[in-house]
Amino acid sequence: MKKMLLPVVMLLSLQPAFAQKQKDQKAQVTVDMVNVKGGKFDLGDDSAAMDRRPAHTVSLKDFSISAYEVTQAQWTAVMGSNPSKYECDDCPVTNVSWNDIQKFIEKLNAMTGKSYRLPTEAEWEFAARGGTRENMEDPKKYSGRKVLQYIAWFERNANDHQHPVGKKRANELGLYDMTGNVEEWVNDWYGKDYFSKRHANNPQGPQGGNSKVVRGGSWKSEKDEVSVTRRAAYTPDTKSTSLGFRLAQ
Repeated sequence: MKKMLLPVVMLLSLQPAFAQKQKDQKAQVTVDMVNVKGGKFDLGDDSAAMDRRPAHTVSLKDFSISAYEVTQAQWTAVMGSNPSKYECDDCPVTNVSWNDIQKFIEKLNAMTGKSYRLPTEAEWEFAARGGTRENMEDPKKYSGRKVLQYIAWFERNANDHQHPVGKKRANELGLYDMTGNVEEWVNDWYGKDYFSKRHANNPQGPQGGNSKVVRGGSWKSEKDEVSVTRRAAYTPDTKSTSLGFRLAQ
C-alpha cells in the first residue's frame, strides 16, 4: 500500500512547482500595447508606386498595437530558441516567416490568455501615421518627426545591422521603429490592385493570394523605402535578416 501511495504523494508535491513554473513562464512574456482610437484617414499615396494608388478614405475601429517590434527575447520565451542571425535580446526577432509567426501567436495566446494577432495593413499605416493625432492637412512621409535620423535606423545610420527596439524617438502614439529597423509582416494577403477596389470600412485585404503584405522599411533600406505608405509582398514562408513584426489586438 505504501508503494502505491508514494507516486501519488510525489505527484501532489510537484503540482505547486509545475503551477509556479507555468506562472513564471507567463510572467516572462509581456507585450507593451498602445490603444489606438479608430477613425478615418487616407490610405495610400497617389504620388507613389501603382500598388499604393489611389489614396482613398478608410474607416477603422479602435484597436491596440504593440509599441515595439517583437524582440528576440520575447520570441525565445515563447518558442524556446532564437532564429535571428544577429543575436541581441532587445533587438527585433528576424528570420521568421509569416507562417512561423502564426505558430508564435498561437503559443503566446495560450500562455497569456490573450488574443494577439498581426495588424491589418490599414491598421499598420494608420498607426504609423499617428492615428487621429496626425495633422491630416500636412501628412508625414515617415512615422514621427520629419527628420529621419531622429526616428529611424536605415541604410545611412544603421552600420549594416539592426538595433535594439525603442532607441529612436516614438511617433505621436508612442510607437517606435515603424520607420526603419526591420520591415514588418502584416496579416493581409497582397493584391497589386487592391487599393483600386476602395474598401472603406476596416479593410482586411484580399481573400487569398500568393504573398503576404510587408510594411515599413529596415536597417538596410534607403530613405525613400521607409515611408509609411511603402508596401512589399513576400510569400508566407519567406525569411530575412531584415524582416520582423509587431502585434495587434
